[in-house]
Amino acid sequence: MPIWNEELQKWGYLYYEEVSHLTWLGVNRNMITDLDLDNWFQYHAPTGTQQDRYVAIRNAGKNLAKVILDSTPSSADQTAAIRKVREAVMTANAAIACGE
Repeated sequence: MPIWNEELQKWGYLYYEEVSHLTWLGVNRNMITDLDLDNWFQYHAPTGTQQDRYVAIRNAGKNLAKVILDSTPSSADQTAAIRKVREAVMTANAAIACGE
């Protein structure tokens, strides 16, 4: 979650709790840390409502992929569109797993 610091805000900075993410004058300065890698590349067992949200995201992605499959001609663009839906589902689920 972002933390607004009045002094930093005056100069156009938005500081995030994670030290690795700093936005300055609209330019994102992402610096990946060892802690980021540890978080991204470890198993995160579902807790609380996470499993239900994973399923909801996967189902929504599958529905969109089905609409794309049924509504577009077989082509490289169709394949790319469905691949991007799969990527969006995986990224959204990773946001749940790694962000909580």
